Amino acid sequence: MAIDQKSRRRSARAEAKRELIVECAMRHFAEHGYQGARIEDIATELQIAKGSVFQHYGSKSGLFLEAYKRSVSALPAWLEAPDTIKQEGFFTVVRYWLDRTRHLIEEDWVPNRVVLVGNYGTDLELKRELNRFLVSEDPYGTLEFVEWGQQRGEVRADLDLETIVSLVDWTSQAIQDALVTEELDPGLFHRWRNQPERQRMRLDHFAVLLESAIGAASSRRAAAEA
Repeated sequence: MAIDQKSRRRSARAEAKRELIVECAMRHFAEHGYQGARIEDIATELQIAKGSVFQHYGSKSGLFLEAYKRSVSALPAWLEAPDTIKQEGFFTVVRYWLDRTRHLIEEDWVPNRVVLVGNYGTDLELKRELNRFLVSEDPYGTLEFVEWGQQRGEVRADLDLETIVSLVDWTSQAIQDALVTEELDPGLFHRWRNQPERQRMRLDHFAVLLESAIGAASSRRAAAEA
């Protein structure tokens, strides 16, 4: 019995240490990028041995993978939009999150930055692991969101479900990244940073294009008549 209690205490201490390491690592990766963040700096800040970090996460890429998972899981899922927004339908939810992109970055800069680093600042081998996590766990709930849109009769049901899910994820992520990172902007937004009405127009046009691609026929007709 005493051995079990000691084992549980050791396990709890180890888990608490893992939490401290990954929280500190998230901040370092957010501030310095994947290449610039150093394990020794994280260990020094936490006053632990560098080897202790490797003991828990195996490698720098293993630590980043955990930081990325934690960051993605901290961000809101599609269907976490307010009920009043969801009542307006699938494409209103899309517009809602696009409109809030800058605000979300300001609210949760660290996890958003870690996700950005993971998407654009890691090598192909690590990116493969990140993508495997995104596909297997669907942290943004895109599959559920698309199925919800289909149940409402707003999203096409005659196309492959996973293709629609990928399209929503890829295009929305690209637009949000362009909104907050000038280097990733093809000229859609930052050129017009002093003209918010023009930026808003481009977001509206993106939503219209997305609806024309995956919207059910009735949804497309309603959008055209609006």
